[in-house]
Amino acid sequence: MTVLAPESVDLANLVDPELYATGDPYPVWRWMRDNDPVRLHAATQYPAFWSVTRYDDIRTVYNDARVFSSAEGILLRPLAHGKDPGGGRTLALTDPPHHKALRSLVADWFTTRSVRALEEAMRGAVRQVVARAAGLGECDFVTDIAARLPLYVICRLMGVPDHEQEMLFSLTSKAFGAGEAETRSIAHQEIMAYFLELMYRRMDQPEDDLVSALVNGEVDGNLLSEEDILLNCDNLLVGGTENVRLAVAGGMKTFLDHPADWERLRADRALMPTAVEEVLRWTSSATHIMRTVTEPVTLRDRLLEAGDRVVMWTPSANRDERYFENPDVFDITRRPNRHLALGAGEHFCLGAMMTRTEMRILFTELLDSVQHIEQTGPAVPLRSIVVNGLESLPVRITAK
Repeated sequence: MTVLAPESVDLANLVDPELYATGDPYPVWRWMRDNDPVRLHAATQYPAFWSVTRYDDIRTVYNDARVFSSAEGILLRPLAHGKDPGGGRTLALTDPPHHKALRSLVADWFTTRSVRALEEAMRGAVRQVVARAAGLGECDFVTDIAARLPLYVICRLMGVPDHEQEMLFSLTSKAFGAGEAETRSIAHQEIMAYFLELMYRRMDQPEDDLVSALVNGEVDGNLLSEEDILLNCDNLLVGGTENVRLAVAGGMKTFLDHPADWERLRADRALMPTAVEEVLRWTSSATHIMRTVTEPVTLRDRLLEAGDRVVMWTPSANRDERYFENPDVFDITRRPNRHLALGAGEHFCLGAMMTRTEMRILFTELLDSVQHIEQTGPAVPLRSIVVNGLESLPVRITAK
């Protein structure tokens, strides 16, 4: 029997972007965790789906890639848009064993050894970014600082020449920003056109980079099609930039709201690893992740049928009182902190180590080179049911 929510909790709001731009979804998720943790959400402009809000249930879904498939898409799409074109073809939208074979083509670029080899270059990039932002006086922390390091890193891994990175930064800012749909679409098409040209370059002259690996690598004895290469380039670009940009910007806003924690981190850098994990938990940049059921299965007390969609609300899992002590408290010393901000199971984030390293370096360089960071205007949340974070964060930076 369906458990009715109190009038103050509007469960239909979960697919309304305004909830995330101007409201607070956490009370809604809290009610669902307590009263109806696996709840059928009626179709709207999106298809019907099961809302999953508890940590243990979400981890169960993540860890069973056979029953809960990624191949039909991992994000809610309006019914009018049809199927995700990357379904069954990209790293994020494939299941084992194809997923493992595809992942093996690029995994070497995200190992501990590879990440460490990039650390000094990352520090240099961050110093330039911070110096530039300080020179501006007032800047937008999201676009002028948080977005630049991850784009620099993924461009370097993908073999984008230095002189072309600023152009790609401009395009990604438009394509993945909060502007008009037409502007975003045109910018995204230009990004794909750029990677098409880079793909052809690497076919003629392969180098030691991710695009060359996709161009020349084989999956199940076959080369990837040109369309599959482009879709995976897009997947890597988005995956390599979104988590860090949103987590660092959201983390900085949280430190601005909790200045004592920022000063504590400044005084004791040994807290950086736990601080990074807490920022990841607290910001939880993926608002939702979807799976499709492949066979009848019971999740908690609900029977899910083949073809049903399951939506996992990651920020809800990371605030689950059953798993985290005082989950609504930002605690840079929190241990343990087994959050799900980077996923779990077969689809645990390929770039998890890179993400953590970029965050550590960015926060460290800010602490080292910046005397004071002051918020100069209201932070603007993204109007999105897909990603959880800020569109802008105006700040004034005073260098040491």
